[in-house]
Amino acid sequence: MRWERLFDDLEARLLAQDAAELAAEVAERTRRERAQHGLHVRLAAVRHSGPITVQVAGLGPVTAVVADVGADWLLLGTSAERGALVPFPAVRSVVGLAGRLTPPTAVARGFGLGSALRAVSRDRAAVTVVDVDGHRWTGTIDAVGEDALDLAEHARDLPRRTENVTCVRTVPFAAIGAVLRD
Repeated sequence: MRWERLFDDLEARLLAQDAAELAAEVAERTRRERAQHGLHVRLAAVRHSGPITVQVAGLGPVTAVVADVGADWLLLGTSAERGALVPFPAVRSVVGLAGRLTPPTAVARGFGLGSALRAVSRDRAAVTVVDVDGHRWTGTIDAVGEDALDLAEHARDLPRRTENVTCVRTVPFAAIGAVLRD
């Protein structure tokens, strides 16, 4: 009997040691995998799922669904018609990503902020540009360069016509907190 108990105890110890080694290996692999995924990949993984809260420079907290993600921008869908295009440098924090798994197929769009803003410009819709300090300007994006946009300022309820434009403001991408579409 003693031999059986001795071997049972030894087997239990070996099983416990194997389980501990496996748990440590799984934890290390998980840490290594997470280290390979940037914010854009994690945000792309939660696209069109439940809402998250993003603290945006100049705008404050925005609770919304991730509608789209690019190489250096995030589109938050606040409703079917409204949205906020946010450059990654304006993202101060995100609540709601922890614990969500990142599938390897989650890929952000390959084009940058300039391309996304050019698409908005082509649409000719009135937008509100919020800078990282919270200043707001409403108008139509006339042109998008390499690192700045030109906003023809006019009242939201008026079309972009020469007589309605009060000024054309150039806003560097680095100063943009969000571009809101109404």
